[in-house]
Amino acid sequence: MELTSIQKDILFALINLQRQKDRAVKGEEIANIINRNPGTVRNQMQSLKVLGLVEGVPGPKGGYKATGGAYDALNISVMENEAVVPIYKNEKLVKDTTAAEISFTTMRHPDLCNSMVRILGNIKDFVEGDMVQIGPTPVNHLIVRGEVIGRDDSQNSLLFSITEMVSLPKKSVKHYVKRVATFVNVNANIQEAARVLVRNNIHGAPVEEKGEIVGVVTFTDIGGALANGRTTLKVRDIMTKDLVTVDGDAPLYVAVKMFNDHKIGRLIVTINGVLKGVLSKTDVLNELAVY
Repeated sequence: MELTSIQKDILFALINLQRQKDRAVKGEEIANIINRNPGTVRNQMQSLKVLGLVEGVPGPKGGYKATGGAYDALNISVMENEAVVPIYKNEKLVKDTTAAEISFTTMRHPDLCNSMVRILGNIKDFVEGDMVQIGPTPVNHLIVRGEVIGRDDSQNSLLFSITEMVSLPKKSVKHYVKRVATFVNVNANIQEAARVLVRNNIHGAPVEEKGEIVGVVTFTDIGGALANGRTTLKVRDIMTKDLVTVDGDAPLYVAVKMFNDHKIGRLIVTINGVLKGVLSKTDVLNELAVY
């Protein structure tokens, strides 16, 4: 269906306002969004009604509602349970907006990577030079950052030059966990613990007592004790006793968030409550590394 630019503007504004307010939308509200005279909007609404893209809602709380045909005409997918993909402009969250689609306009260029993002929401305030962030998306927690280099109001889209793009694998934690092969005894002294870590080329290891994991000890723990002149301490005195565990079936992004929230570098991974291994920040970084 061929629509004029003002008809597209009206439909985009109507759909966006309808999503935000969950009610019929007044013509004056649409006019305010698209900077048009309310009379012009009302005249265009008559044509859109004839095309079956808009329906009128009578009464004091009435107005206009977009039909399924409006979504089809604008090539917008309708979802029963829609996940919001946040959009940030200059590091501030843009309220009542979500990214509908992201497409790459350049892929083979050796230096540039541009993208087009279709937005459900008002894009009139975006200008060239604005720094934007799209995401994280709900599945792979994709985050795309870049600089706005253009705007297509007829498609409610932004064109931007990508400066950074990060995504986490969809697989669960258990696919990246390492089997625990090295333990430090709870009664070992600092020197013995350091030897275990150096010999296995690791920064930290679980601490075991009578076959159970009771803590984690790292070079940071050992270094802190030595810096304070406490050279006679045992591992039980310096280890981290509050174990932070993650379920092996949890998505990888859950583990990444736990690293940041707890300010730690290792997580104990369990499946059905049974210890299965250790996941470190280094394991995640190695998974994300591009060669």
